[in-house]
Amino acid sequence: MKKIIVVLFFLAVISPVFAQPDPRYNQSDIYYLSVSVERIYPTGSGYIVQYRRSGNKISTVGLPNEWFTMAAGKAEVITLPRGIHWPTMTVFYRDGEFSHVKLYVHRSRAHQTWGNVSQFADVSRFFTNTEALVLEF
Repeated sequence: MKKIIVVLFFLAVISPVFAQPDPRYNQSDIYYLSVSVERIYPTGSGYIVQYRRSGNKISTVGLPNEWFTMAAGKAEVITLPRGIHWPTMTVFYRDGEFSHVKLYVHRSRAHQTWGNVSQFADVSRFFTNTEALVLEF
C-alpha cells in the first residue's frame, strides 16, 4: 500500500511538467474584435454585413463565399441558440494580420437582422478585397 501511495505522489508531482504549453504556439499573438451586426444580406457572392461602429455609425463589409467553403477557411457562420440573442461578428487577428471571422447569426431568416438584396443589384464593390477584412471604427 505504501508503494502505491509513493508512486501516486511521484506522478502527481511530475505530471505537471508534461502539461506545459507548447512554446511554439503563443496565444498572446491572437486577439479579436467583436461588433454588433445590424443587417446581414446574403448574396450570390457572399454575405454583406452592416455593423455598428463608434459614434453609432453603420459601416458595411463583404464576406466572400470562398471564405466559407475552403477547408480551414477564413470565415464561419454560427447559428445562435434560441432565445433573445443579437447577431455579432467577431474578427480574429494573428500577429496583427487578419486571420478569420466568425459571424453569429439569428437562426430564423425572418428575424429583422436578415435582409434581401435584389438579384440585379451590383454588389461587387463589397467583395473587392478577398484576402483580408478591414473594419472601420
